Amino acid sequence: MIKQYPHLETERDGAVLIIRLANERSRNTLTREMRYSLRDVIREVEDDRSVRAVYLTGKGQSFCAGGDLNMLTKASDPWPVHRRFRHADTLFPPLVTLDRPVVCGVRGHAVGGGLGLALMSDIIVAGESAQFMAGFFRLGVVPDCLAMFTLPRLIGLAKARNFLLTNGTWSAAEALDLGIAAKVVSDDKVDAEGLALAKNLAQGPAQVIGLAKQMLLKSFESSLDDMMLYEGLGQALAMSGAEFKEGLAALLEKRKPDQLGASLADKSSDGLPPSE
Repeated sequence: MIKQYPHLETERDGAVLIIRLANERSRNTLTREMRYSLRDVIREVEDDRSVRAVYLTGKGQSFCAGGDLNMLTKASDPWPVHRRFRHADTLFPPLVTLDRPVVCGVRGHAVGGGLGLALMSDIIVAGESAQFMAGFFRLGVVPDCLAMFTLPRLIGLAKARNFLLTNGTWSAAEALDLGIAAKVVSDDKVDAEGLALAKNLAQGPAQVIGLAKQMLLKSFESSLDDMMLYEGLGQALAMSGAEFKEGLAALLEKRKPDQLGASLADKSSDGLPPSE
């Protein structure tokens, strides 16, 4: 069943939540309504342990054309901008740090903030029409939507600097070569490929993957000793869970693991005591 939000819609497919940007008339620009809807959905995912992976995409011919220009003409004074970024702080960091794998399907343009939104995911499946565009300095604004956080980590500072400062554009093939996209397929196969990947991740140790995401985000700012500590603490937590126990048993018994089933059967997985 499709659930409608302002400029956004969601749909469940087993353990995967599909999130679709749904403002096709404006090429899925990041309107206020869309940002509020996306924030609400991410909060719902955080509270729903039955969602084990997310597939994020856009309806229509473009993934996301970036900032809402109509809004920018009316709300570019300091206080509106400050309030807007205070709100963005409740949306973008939680999406980056979401403790479930996030797959993004990109067709058409991912411009400015739309590029930043795509880069917040863990794995990108790009359609052949995909165009990853900087666009920030064309408008005369600094890169935002965490692009200055994600891009240097993904491709290195020099390449990120060159791309952003020259208002660069990457085709799907170039994004694949850079490692930005994990796979390039025809546009009509983006959703099938992206959803299949999200389902595969959901059936695996999705909770442990989420834990590993938290540690990976620390890797560029942490010392060797810090990362060793994170790994030890993370492994102690991972090995206490149902996903590890099922994975180990399946390996010893030479069968395919059912980590999704093991997780769903674990009554303590939501942190609450079993109900009577």
